[in-house]
Amino acid sequence: METLASLVHDVRYGARRLSRTPGFTAVALVTLALGIGANTAIFSVVHGVLLRPLPFKDPGRLYVIWSRHTSTERYPFQLPEFCDYRDQNRTLESIAGFTNWNANVTTEGPAERLPGLRVSGNLFETLGARAALGRTLASDDDTPGREKVVVLSHGLWQRRFGGDPGILGRSLTLNGESFTVVGVLDREFLFPVRTAELAIPLAPERDPWRQNRKSTNFMRAIGRARPGVGPAEIAADLGAIQRRLQKEYPASYESKRGILAVTYREELTRNFSQALWVLLGAVALLLLIACANLANLMLVRATERRRDMAIRQALGARRGDLVRQLLVESTLLAVAGASLGALLARWSVPALVALSPEALPRARDVHVSLPVLAFTLAVAVLAGLAFGLVPAMRAARLDPGDDLKSEGRGSSGGADRSRARGLIVASQVGLMMMLLIGAGLLFKSFREVLRIEPGFDAGVLTVRLSLPKKDYGSLGTVSQFYRALEARVAGLPGVTGVAAGNHVPLNCALASAEYKVADRLPAAEEQLPTAQYRMVTPAYFTVMGIPVLAGRAFTDDDKEGGAPVAIVSRGLARQAFPERDPIGRYLLVRDSPDGFRPLRIVGVAGDVRHTSLEAEAEPHLYVPYHQTHRELLAWLTQNQYLVVRTSGPPMALAEAVRHALSAVDPSVAAADIRPSGYYLENATATRRFSLELLGGFAALALVMAAVGIYGVVSYTVAQRTREIGVRLALGADSSTIVRMVLSEGLRRTLAGIVLGLAGAIAAGRAVRSLLYGVGAIDPLTYGVVIALLVAVTVAACLLPAWRAAGVDPLIALRAE
Repeated sequence: METLASLVHDVRYGARRLSRTPGFTAVALVTLALGIGANTAIFSVVHGVLLRPLPFKDPGRLYVIWSRHTSTERYPFQLPEFCDYRDQNRTLESIAGFTNWNANVTTEGPAERLPGLRVSGNLFETLGARAALGRTLASDDDTPGREKVVVLSHGLWQRRFGGDPGILGRSLTLNGESFTVVGVLDREFLFPVRTAELAIPLAPERDPWRQNRKSTNFMRAIGRARPGVGPAEIAADLGAIQRRLQKEYPASYESKRGILAVTYREELTRNFSQALWVLLGAVALLLLIACANLANLMLVRATERRRDMAIRQALGARRGDLVRQLLVESTLLAVAGASLGALLARWSVPALVALSPEALPRARDVHVSLPVLAFTLAVAVLAGLAFGLVPAMRAARLDPGDDLKSEGRGSSGGADRSRARGLIVASQVGLMMMLLIGAGLLFKSFREVLRIEPGFDAGVLTVRLSLPKKDYGSLGTVSQFYRALEARVAGLPGVTGVAAGNHVPLNCALASAEYKVADRLPAAEEQLPTAQYRMVTPAYFTVMGIPVLAGRAFTDDDKEGGAPVAIVSRGLARQAFPERDPIGRYLLVRDSPDGFRPLRIVGVAGDVRHTSLEAEAEPHLYVPYHQTHRELLAWLTQNQYLVVRTSGPPMALAEAVRHALSAVDPSVAAADIRPSGYYLENATATRRFSLELLGGFAALALVMAAVGIYGVVSYTVAQRTREIGVRLALGADSSTIVRMVLSEGLRRTLAGIVLGLAGAIAAGRAVRSLLYGVGAIDPLTYGVVIALLVAVTVAACLLPAWRAAGVDPLIALRAE
């Protein structure tokens, strides 16, 4: 009770002391609010995206499973292959499959294209997910002859159907077929594909051709591991099954190289986790810089109060009482600053989410929650200890007799106090150097990425389409639709070109095919290369701004029944024909269950970046739209883009293109109507987000450090007024005094730069995976940052130096 009473007394006394110095208290609170608020805001994002438990039962046992392929680490499965893993594995309680599926919904309102999934009936059971209304899909829904059913996301239910609880049992027309709504998923449910809004059963009997061992690899898988089983065991178990399949069906599986199993959380956040941890580290450095500022202020405050403390100690106060009092005072400041910081974070988090990349997972879960507030409180206590510890340790070493005798004018507070202030400033500069180096490296990387030539025109309007399978069941009907649509859109004012293709650059969707050179001895199957497979109409290259470097583009004569032709990218031409002209030669391309078919090369196109700007341009193989193999009809109906070149801003024609589409077929909905530049911007969104935040934190840290340096130098000049007066009286000129003050500030900065070099190198290594075209130790970046720190130090010291040079010796000596 006595200890508690003493603590309450210290809190009251500390609050009174702080209220008597409103200027100091205001500066301290603003500094802490900025430092702690930034930490709270970024931790809100880290918690919501990386740390918050996934809304599934025992989510740590969920794994996303991929096949390793000669061309990529993440490759999908064939349907029969997936079934083998499902039936023969010994490490998974269950394994579920899914694939992308797009639906034109024409029920209750205008036609709308919705991104969705076809899933094995046990997907929701595997995830441990529940429905908010009705039920989820079940294994029985996959059996032949069952009623066609669909489950909706909570967001789609609210947006399109107004949250109507009567949605259960209602019939929806999707791609011209009737599906019964059996459930609405929980608000927090996460589809394996971020954009998906509904799911239907996989129902393999609907696509008999997919059950062929030579069919396309289209399925992805999620498994729930048995207790105690990890990713290595899953990979070994499924890898053994894969090796058996390779022996039995070498032509289908020899290009596969094992199994990759990663946790659901890791797969969900793999493109953002490192960037978010780097940003959290950056705001931690910002808070340390703020604490260094406050530690110096508290040292100055303790120096001014040392006579008061000496008197209290002489009257019987224990050293522990003084230490506790100072720590309580600093903790009060920290808690008050944290409260303001939490309010600042709550206001800034929505803006932070709006600034974040569109693909940031679980962005809706980012808010200032109770765990985030607990983090803020912990940070506040640690911050209070951090900037209050040095003054408290100084108080513990007080000698009341010496301090009372030494109290007088002109004292600088002792050489040891000056050294403590100098060390804090040097530490501050070192921390700031780490932040600036990190921001500088990211800026240089971003500039290098922007210099990359993507290989296509960013000013083209793109429209994603899906055709109802019921109405477009043959290549002829699909071709007829696109010819009619292209003709109608081409007649719109402002349109200068129209084409179609199964993908647009940088949309990250993959469609690849294996190939080999026709007149070359066949390589072993495991060495077969792959190329991005594109089905395009004749004007595609002109509309997208992809140059045809040799040979010719496609023409209307490249039609169904004609000689099969292809255009290859420059990278593919170099890979397949390193020392020969590819025009007129043949590639054998495996683009159907029938195996390889010969395609004569008629042109070479420029390279195009597809999955990433930073990665090397992938080899591309283009085939005429109207010569597409019949087995790829599903691609033609479900995954197509209309591309439109305009004479003005692309989005100005968005509505006109939508009306033209409706005139051709009102049951076909347009989606993702965007300029091609959107995909270019999206490719740099994560870099831009990291750079903007880290750059902002570095700029704020620079201001804080400049204010800290200015405050320490100003205080030192004020305490050395008598010394400066004596120097001036003995003949020192103003420039000598200015140089003395500047040199003192620069010594501290240079000491901080030396201290910060090791930390800066560590900072460079921490962001290494985020860099492009620049090393972690870049001499130019280091040189610019050091020059900037020196310039800021000089600017912060100039005003106190000029003030010192203007001291009147007579007045200074008389004041003593």
